Amino acid sequence: MNAPPPTSAPRWLYLHGFASGPASAKGVWLDAHWAKQGIPLQRLNLRVPSLEHLGLHAMLDTVRDALGGPQDRAVLIGSSLGGLVAARTAEQDARVGALVLLAPAFRFVEQLQRRMGPTAWADWKRTGFLETDDHAEKRRARVHHGIVEEAQAMDAKRGVWPDVRVPTLIVHGRKDDTCDVRYSREWAQGKRHVRLVEVDDGHELTASLERIAQEADAFLTPWRGGADPRQVFTAD
Repeated sequence: MNAPPPTSAPRWLYLHGFASGPASAKGVWLDAHWAKQGIPLQRLNLRVPSLEHLGLHAMLDTVRDALGGPQDRAVLIGSSLGGLVAARTAEQDARVGALVLLAPAFRFVEQLQRRMGPTAWADWKRTGFLETDDHAEKRRARVHHGIVEEAQAMDAKRGVWPDVRVPTLIVHGRKDDTCDVRYSREWAQGKRHVRLVEVDDGHELTASLERIAQEADAFLTPWRGGADPRQVFTAD
């Protein structure tokens, strides 16, 4: 006999980006927005096990733990690297019912290489650490090269594009110089279950918060009650 569908509303989880944290501006803003509607947004801490030794598998484990029990369902809202983690979670965990991805870091390694250039990229591998801005703690920090090695191994095993079959909303800025919008365009192309919204904004999307909320509110309407969202949407 099949297990009964869940009767409680799905969890809404927010996944912040690289060198950010659960108190990121977008996460806090969306938390306040949905709190007014009686929807709790759990802002996860993906600085695991630490920013210095940031690990992709540790992030995925953190998200899976937050999804709840076998009969629970969740909506994942992921920003930048958090968007990639959300997509990688959704491709393997049936508890994820829908995604909202904000400037997702698809093809993470490729985009990092493009931004850093060959010299800085080689130096990161040689020294083992990259110096970067810690946006959460407002200081300089360093990140171990291991996250690149994890991402490369995952891409080799699963493919460079996450195989997501659940309804997905992407909001991406055309002026984004961190995660190029063309990657979102390529990933979304031909997928009937994916809606891509392009805005006239940069990577932080700070000028587009109202538009993000408007699009997400409409897109996530089926996930506001206790129905099994898989009975509302189907993916190709």
